[in-house]
Amino acid sequence: MTTTIRLLLVDDDPLVRAGLSLMLGGADDVRIVGEAADGAEVEALADRTRPDVVLMDIRMPVVDGLTATERLRARADAPQVVVLTTFHADEQVLRALRAGAAGFVLKDTPPAEILDAVRRVAAGDPVLSPVVTRQLMAHAAGVAADTRHARARERLAELGDREREVVVRVGRGMSNAEIAGELFMSVATVKSHVSRILARLGLNNRVQIALLAYDGGLLDGDGDRAGDG
Repeated sequence: MTTTIRLLLVDDDPLVRAGLSLMLGGADDVRIVGEAADGAEVEALADRTRPDVVLMDIRMPVVDGLTATERLRARADAPQVVVLTTFHADEQVLRALRAGAAGFVLKDTPPAEILDAVRRVAAGDPVLSPVVTRQLMAHAAGVAADTRHARARERLAELGDREREVVVRVGRGMSNAEIAGELFMSVATVKSHVSRILARLGLNNRVQIALLAYDGGLLDGDGDRAGDG
């Protein structure tokens, strides 16, 4: 039996909401449970509608999507959040991902791809490629990057060697099955490692693991040696 994905739409443009509702509501496995015109409405609406996924505009006049995402993801029963944006590389998108959003889609993305993103996120998969992550990190590079690098190295030092190896592969965008094949583990063991990494480092999802890998320089040539020295 197909599980129905409960979807909440958040965008200050009524035409965008209507278009998304028309595009996504026609899918057999998606049910639009609510619509909001501003981030200020999101928490109360989420309480009433219990969405699995929130499609969140990042720029809204009263409470923006970044703040709304941070508030939602801080909850114990947090739904997954996919950010809607008009820019590929944007500081606010990166902050939303750091706050726990599972990925982002551009507003001009074809309907089928937006639907695929909703389905993937509902299934626990991030909607973010390593290439896009690099673009975002490059966009945000600067003085603050040095501070993030040092902090990330400290956090990564808490992990064991095998866990750091898994972090590297997650940062490269590999699936659990691909990681299992490369590291000669079972898929169940990889899932267990990922769960422990999330719990130990207080992270929300694989996107945040990937961002930590980039911040800590795990993918810059020093590979699995993060935390040494």
